[in-house]
Amino acid sequence: MLRNREFRWLLFTMCLISLVATAVATFISLEAVGLIAGTSALLIACSVLFTRWRYGEIEKLSGYLRQISSGNYSLDVRDNQEGELSILKNDIYKVTLMLSEQSAQLQEDKMKLTNAISDISHQLKTPLTSMTVMADLLSDPELHTEKRMEFTRKITIQLERIGWLVSSLLKFSKIDAGTIHFKKDLVLVNKLVQKSLEPMLIPMDIKEQRILIDGDDSTTFTGDLNWTTEAIINILKNCVEHTPAGGEISISFAENALFTEIIITDNGKGIPKTEIPYIFKRFYKGKNASEDSVGIGLALAQSIITGQNGTIDVKSEVGKGSQFQIKFYKQVI
Repeated sequence: MLRNREFRWLLFTMCLISLVATAVATFISLEAVGLIAGTSALLIACSVLFTRWRYGEIEKLSGYLRQISSGNYSLDVRDNQEGELSILKNDIYKVTLMLSEQSAQLQEDKMKLTNAISDISHQLKTPLTSMTVMADLLSDPELHTEKRMEFTRKITIQLERIGWLVSSLLKFSKIDAGTIHFKKDLVLVNKLVQKSLEPMLIPMDIKEQRILIDGDDSTTFTGDLNWTTEAIINILKNCVEHTPAGGEISISFAENALFTEIIITDNGKGIPKTEIPYIFKRFYKGKNASEDSVGIGLALAQSIITGQNGTIDVKSEVGKGSQFQIKFYKQVI
């Protein structure tokens, strides 16, 4: 305590004032000298004791802070009293709670990252193993031309699959990190639908599937055209994959005072009720998923839509098809 320069100056000043007051009292009477000297001694003693107590409390808080910095967030330093130290204790407790929540969030993020890396490794391992085997077979000079062309085509397909997977994961990571700022443009839904259908026309033509579009050309919503197109493409891709040859996919859209709604419906295999709660989870693959499915398209679509003040829901019945209902709200309520 005496190492504190401020306390030494305070003690020196109090002693000096007491000596001056005692000296002045000698001109009055001996009783006055005794009274002033005794009172001064008591005041100095009380000040020293009080300062020592405050130092003790501060030392306790320092100990709490050291424990908190080492990761112990279970401490409760509140005393529910008045005074500067009590206010400081309450503030320290609030910071402790905040640090505890941040630590829990970091642990959750680490777990998600670990799981994501595990999933990615699993998803990449299968095509890489397949390509390695086929590359070894291609090195055989006696391999028939037909087989060589088949293996080459399969390697190309696997490379495209890996490229799509890596691209999707990069988009996910940007969305999760909050580095993507969705534009807030006035988007024509009809233009969005036409742009989303372009990459799906060939797969639909191969399977002889029909597309029906119903909606007012003036229907709009506030959002990002390119990113929303990415979301719609992933939903359409899911519909095309699960709708049989000769099937039908319909897209309808409408607008009201609260939201703009886009409904995508197919008459494909449908989704079992037990799987519906999980279809928007990353890397989830249902029983009816194709072998090439990664289980990331619908999850990416949901992240893009919810990132623009939207919602996506699905209704489905096995054997009758699925319906994806997308809503972009006018404002946050």
